[in-house]
Amino acid sequence: MREIVGHDVSTARQMGWTTIKNGVLLALASQQFDVFVTVDRNLAFQQNLEGLSIVVIVLRAHTNRLADLRLLVPDLMAAIESAEPGTVLFVGSG
Repeated sequence: MREIVGHDVSTARQMGWTTIKNGVLLALASQQFDVFVTVDRNLAFQQNLEGLSIVVIVLRAHTNRLADLRLLVPDLMAAIESAEPGTVLFVGSG
């Protein structure tokens, strides 16, 4: 997403991780990234982030369409700057 300026962004598809389940996915992501952004609202409750050096940010929009998610970019950017590893933050209210 071009709107996330100043950060390297990769999708699970680009990383070849589309078939990997959440726990393993977060472990892999924590080895290569500082922040994991998802629309999966359950992920934060299903996974133990303790000991992982990654921040999980859950986007909550009215739909998962890119147009709706783009509206959350300013709040996402603020969350990225203030987040602490091993935490989950929710952005948006959809």
